[in-house]
Amino acid sequence: MPITIPKLFQMKKEGKKIAALTAYDYPFARILDENGVHIILVGDSVGNVIQGNANTLPVTMDEMIYHTKMVSRGVANAMVIGDMPFMSYQTGIETAIFNAGRFLKETGASAVKLEGGAAVSHVIKAITRASIPVQAHIGLTPQSIHQMGGHKVQRDEDRLLNDAKEVEEAGAFSVVLEGIPLDIAAKITEALSIPTIGIGAGPHCDGQILVLHDMMGLNPGHKARFVKAYANLRESASIGISDYIKEVEKGVFPGPEHCYS
Repeated sequence: MPITIPKLFQMKKEGKKIAALTAYDYPFARILDENGVHIILVGDSVGNVIQGNANTLPVTMDEMIYHTKMVSRGVANAMVIGDMPFMSYQTGIETAIFNAGRFLKETGASAVKLEGGAAVSHVIKAITRASIPVQAHIGLTPQSIHQMGGHKVQRDEDRLLNDAKEVEEAGAFSVVLEGIPLDIAAKITEALSIPTIGIGAGPHCDGQILVLHDMMGLNPGHKARFVKAYANLRESASIGISDYIKEVEKGVFPGPEHCYS
């Protein structure tokens, strides 16, 4: 059954947790949807995990449209949200509405996400007035990495609570809480009528989201404290690739069963 905004509000009201993950292509989108994930965010984290960039800032609107199209084709029930990249909504209301509209018009997404609290509440209000649902994102906002001085936990409780209330009042249907101490995230979740989706914000949020490639063990190196790997696809892929190379080199593959007569 398709996940809608009223369904998410009902889940919050009933205390049912919302499971969200990122995806960037058709095959993984199908797997996520078939297994019942509620929200698929086509994140600008594509810049890190797919493009190999150091951060999300280089990602363009056209790249986000491309990836969101692929994801939407693989989804029957999950809510697909397109992540608005850096400088796609910061330069003016008209530009923000136009770019947000592209996600719904060109990709089949149901909503967009943008980063920032009170400072972008006027943008959220304008986009929602154009009948485009908006998910907000406060706390650690990766597009502000240089301003924040890196990926740092955000602890200003008064500012975070104000940001959360401002984006709700502006019309956001939910809000991502990233890199926030669990007690503050709990207070925000209690204070809002809209669902909160946590990433590095503790268990008291209405839902959780992780980057797919992190939770599937595809990214080597340092992992953030909040990441839990539920599989090790990198190791499995390495074994399969290594076995393939060995069989080709030894003339084992292709065997008779892989050939046409």
